[in-house]
Amino acid sequence: MPQLPGVYTAKKKNGTLYYRSSVTYRAKHISLGSYDTMEDAHEAYLLACHILQDHTIEIAHYCQDSVLLFEKWVCLINFRDNQLYFANPIYIRPAFFYYYFSPSHFFIFDRDDLFYYSNHKISCRGGHYFVADYGMQINIMNRYGIKNYAIPGKDFRFINGNPNDYRYENIEILNIYNGVSSIYRNGKLAYKTKIHIKGNYTVGIYQTKEEAAIAYNKAIDILKKAGVNKAYAPNYMDGMSPVTYADLYAAIKISPKIEHYLSE
Repeated sequence: MPQLPGVYTAKKKNGTLYYRSSVTYRAKHISLGSYDTMEDAHEAYLLACHILQDHTIEIAHYCQDSVLLFEKWVCLINFRDNQLYFANPIYIRPAFFYYYFSPSHFFIFDRDDLFYYSNHKISCRGGHYFVADYGMQINIMNRYGIKNYAIPGKDFRFINGNPNDYRYENIEILNIYNGVSSIYRNGKLAYKTKIHIKGNYTVGIYQTKEEAAIAYNKAIDILKKAGVNKAYAPNYMDGMSPVTYADLYAAIKISPKIEHYLSE
């Protein structure tokens, strides 16, 4: 059978023949994927050519039975419209860009993050989105100051109500410290500190969030000395002098349940 346009034969390690499809657009050679048959590979090539030439084709027009992967569909449309090719499913706008997972599911990011996400693929496991960075899995929310245990509406909020909009102006961090949450006590704002051992323990209630954050650190120190072996992340008090920190640390009261945890 003669070779069809856009199709190249290749062999797997076991000798099985398969077909690769690719297209060249604006001097850019784009791989479209691997296929079991020459006909499917050629169909992918023809569809890619059609997408690149027809500006009426949109991301929302993608069908699940397409010979092209959805990611490639997005990449081609972005390249056609914006003259920039990314291997990840990104579509850029003047001030922001979309990172697509499906035609109806996407994240919104600031253009400042374009270089990062064009080089880091977002994956999802158990409802958590992350990227692989220097051999580690980095939670997307951590990149924006949202901690793993953070509670929406309590520790952070998306200002416009869209939890998929990660533009910086849309994210408000309500609580920057580990183990600290704001409460109202006798009609006044206060801060409660909790720490998880084999369940949540209240460390204390304090007038300022700085005191509550230091109380969390003090509870960590007490538990470690008592032999509790857990990887607690302490709070860092930016801008606070060592003297001020030491004075507050010494004065802050901790719940007796924490101080005598092991004896209980």
